Amino acid sequence: MYDSHPELSTGSSDDRPLRSRKRQRRLRVLVLVVVAAMVLPGVLSIGSMASNTAQRACVQAVQRDAPGATGAGAQFEWFGPGFIGWECYGQTNVGGPFHVASLGLIPSAG
Repeated sequence: MYDSHPELSTGSSDDRPLRSRKRQRRLRVLVLVVVAAMVLPGVLSIGSMASNTAQRACVQAVQRDAPGATGAGAQFEWFGPGFIGWECYGQTNVGGPFHVASLGLIPSAG
């Protein structure tokens, strides 16, 4: 049946893989490095944008909700007062930092 097409026969005497294990491992590592190099700039850009937006939203929240505060700062917290997300803290010269608002996972300054 497969006499005219020997490449389709299943009983080949040469059953070794096309690439060695070492070469397959190198190729997998290369693919992982390339995917990481493509994804990492986007993740860093999104993180930077979220941080800047959270800082601006925090300044607005402190001006609105705590006008006597001398400073404002936002930080990302896993288990903060709003559970997971950006938290806004105001600063005073006497009492130190105090919680002003929970900005959520995606802060918006508006």
